[in-house]
This record gives sequence, C-alpha cells and structure tokens, in this order.
Amino acid sequence: MIKGGKMSRKALILVDFQNDYFEGGALPLVAPLAAATNARRVLDDFRSKGACVIHIRHHAREPDATFFVPATWGAEIHALVSPAGDEPVLTKSNINAFLDTGLKDLLEERSITNVVVAGAMSHMCIDAVVRAASDFGFSPSVIQDAVATKDMEFGGRLVPAVDVHASFMAALAFAYAEVVSTDDYLGR
Repeated sequence: MIKGGKMSRKALILVDFQNDYFEGGALPLVAPLAAATNARRVLDDFRSKGACVIHIRHHAREPDATFFVPATWGAEIHALVSPAGDEPVLTKSNINAFLDTGLKDLLEERSITNVVVAGAMSHMCIDAVVRAASDFGFSPSVIQDAVATKDMEFGGRLVPAVDVHASFMAALAFAYAEVVSTDDYLGR
C-alpha cells in the first residue's frame, strides 16, 4: 500500500467471481463477463497503486451442492479477475463474506477504513458483505456495473436480473454504501 496515500486505507474486495457463474458454469448469471470486465478495470487500478486486493470465493459445504463444489472448475476464480502475487484469497461457505473467514481481522490488520466491492450476486453475497462492512464501521463503495445477478422469481412473477440488481443497488445506496459506476469511480 502507498503510505499515507489516497489508496492506502482502501481495499478492493472481489466476491465470488467464480466460473460457475459464467457461461458453461452450473449457475450462470446475467452478464457476468461485463461485470468481471469492469471489475478488472478497478482491479488493475488497485494493483497499479499497490493497494490492498482481497478475493473471496465460495465453497459449498452441502453434500448435494450443485455449484461451487470444492476442487471443481466451477469453484475456481474466473481468469479475468484471478488473484496475483500475495493477494489474499478467503474461502467462505456462508453468504456473508465476514462470517467465519477472518475478513474483518484482515482489514483491521491492514488499517483499512474503506472497502470497494465488486462481484456476485447483487441480492445475496454483495448485499450481505456491504451491509456487514457498514455495520462493522467500514465505509463501503459498490461498483454497481461490476456486480452481476440473475433473474429471480417471487410470487409466481419473474423478476428480471436488471430489476433485481437495481432494487438492491438502490437499497444499498439509500443508507449503506456509495454506489457508483466503474467510470465514475476511476474518474476521480
């Protein structure tokens, strides 16, 4: 990290950019490649400044799991945003990346105050990690076009991914996080 610099107290947290969420995976999302491409732009910015990058991956614990099964191609982090060097990779088995992973301790050890979040899925792991980060006293930002989700169903009604995403980004922006585009974030 750059001592005393703008990036020195920030960490980029990349959540569940795993192959199962991409084409050919067990649970493909809507436009995960576009989200990962934007996340890569932010990742490159963090790396160029020597700032903290943390990767989160999910490993299913359930014996009948159909995705994120440990030791499978689907559970691997997508090549577009794969870890490099000594970037930490934390493995979770819960929706919230702070639960049983040591993420909070890692952020505190590195004197991180602001977390920048990208990944999947808007309505699950992104929502959970951002709310928890805020509850723990971190200042979260979400790179909204570097986050993907899927179509959902509720009450017999199909809810398109774009609406699922917009609803969760609007809720996070209301009281939990700064929600910005990749271009706006990098243009600062």
